Amino acid sequence: MEKNQKIVLANRPAAWVEESNFRLEESEIPEPGANQVLVKNHWLSLDPYMRGRMSDAKSYATPVQIGEVMVGGTAGEVLKSNHPKFAAGDKVVGPLGWQLYGVADGGALQKVDDSAIPLSAWLGPVGMPGVTAWVGLLDICAPKPGETVVVTAASGAVGSVVGQLAKIHGARAVGIAGGAEKCRYVVDELGFDACIDYKAGNLRGDLKEATPKGIDCVFENVGGEIFDTLLTRMNPFSRIAVCGLIAQYNSAPYPMQNLGSVLINRIKMQGFIVSDDLTRWPPALKEIAGHVAAGRIKYRESVAHGLANAPAAFISLLKGGNFGKQLVKLT
Repeated sequence: MEKNQKIVLANRPAAWVEESNFRLEESEIPEPGANQVLVKNHWLSLDPYMRGRMSDAKSYATPVQIGEVMVGGTAGEVLKSNHPKFAAGDKVVGPLGWQLYGVADGGALQKVDDSAIPLSAWLGPVGMPGVTAWVGLLDICAPKPGETVVVTAASGAVGSVVGQLAKIHGARAVGIAGGAEKCRYVVDELGFDACIDYKAGNLRGDLKEATPKGIDCVFENVGGEIFDTLLTRMNPFSRIAVCGLIAQYNSAPYPMQNLGSVLINRIKMQGFIVSDDLTRWPPALKEIAGHVAAGRIKYRESVAHGLANAPAAFISLLKGGNFGKQLVKLT
């Protein structure tokens, strides 16, 4: 009889995440209770926020406890349903974590249509990363036509959508990514106006060349030295949406040198979590789904195969090894 496989948090990382921080376990496939749904997961999403959930430091969300299934978004198929809104065979996305099978209350799941948009994309551009891009760009940065938007981690799941949305809304999009191949993709495939390879060793000079009129909006995913350098190019009354600080998730905070720019340029800087206001999800998904279905927003996926390979894929993600949205194919 088939078993459920799940990856649990074995111990908390001291610095860089290691595969020994995780443990693969087997258990019985759970049965759904009242108003619950049993889902067979086809896809697992890997995202930088998971690093914070491995720590017991105070944060915006409760940490994963030792021995608990690692938190994560999944997309899969309903096997059994005790909820009136779901039936066997429905495709759904939800927070079922790093496991092959999961049970959730019906209210925690979203039914999706994978006929026009592939199921995996509901974890990427038409999922949490896409909504994150939409909220941070349009609600916080609110770029006007002709303004310059700079997005870090531009080839990633969130950053790639940010730049394409900026272009759709009439702004100029400049990306920052690691490596010439990623930068070529950002410009040639995604349509950004420019991309800076921070690994090329000329970040300050390349940034000045790519932003001759300064920066009106930064969508920040990385932090560290790159963010500190961006502060030197900000225009008066510019805006910064702080989405992530992946450069310091496994190390000490970077000693910022240019924070004075926030005062000098009267910059509006706001951190945000995409789950803060769930009323923004429906309009975000409606717009992004239309763009994806029409080919106006393109995306790329890095796929690891098999649940056992999730820890290695997650570590690679934290080190910038992914190209686009990092997923694990479970079936």
